[in-house]
Amino acid sequence: MTQSEEADRPLVDQSVLDRLRAELDEDEGYCTVFVANFMDYLPHRIAKLRLALTTGDLDGAMDAILSLKTSSQMVGAERLAGLAMDLEAEIRNEARQADVSIALPRLAAGFLKPIDQCAKQTLHRLQAQRSSGASR
Repeated sequence: MTQSEEADRPLVDQSVLDRLRAELDEDEGYCTVFVANFMDYLPHRIAKLRLALTTGDLDGAMDAILSLKTSSQMVGAERLAGLAMDLEAEIRNEARQADVSIALPRLAAGFLKPIDQCAKQTLHRLQAQRSSGASR
């Protein structure tokens, strides 16, 4: 995905959160807790990904990136989910073609900074939405 395509994705898609709230059949309770848990655990997911990539741990990297991607998709963190999908594709490609002990740290160098920045922006947006009740 190009940078312009990535920038076109919303940081947080409110319609995903609205759908989650409707599926949970409640006004705020479970959805609020779910989003708060995502926010609280996001730094841990990033740290786990960083460790797995920089140490060349293929299984750990796949576990971490799938966790990041799935949880991001569930709360509507579209831009972060997109970055995770891009990294997942690269990890899968490198696992077939290269020495992962070299390839994964190289992927860390290219992907971790944008993922970390996007995660911080996503947290900021979710916090702003939670405190103001804003829809975007």
